[in-house]
Amino acid sequence: MNQINPRKLRGSKWTAVTPRNKEKHFLVSDVEYDEEGSVTSCTIEAVMSKNEYPINWRELKKPEIWRQGWK
Repeated sequence: MNQINPRKLRGSKWTAVTPRNKEKHFLVSDVEYDEEGSVTSCTIEAVMSKNEYPINWRELKKPEIWRQGWK
């Protein structure tokens, strides 16, 4: 399981284990928090195409889907 600190999520780099649309490397571009500091929404951006996708940030913890860093 990937270790993630929700406060340090913005700007983190991720590699998709199974690339789609030739998009493999991503950067967390936007994170929104509620009043208690919990993550309410998260957006990742493909490095090459600049396409943005909303994502449940907890999916980033799954090593079968995501690897931390650009590999």
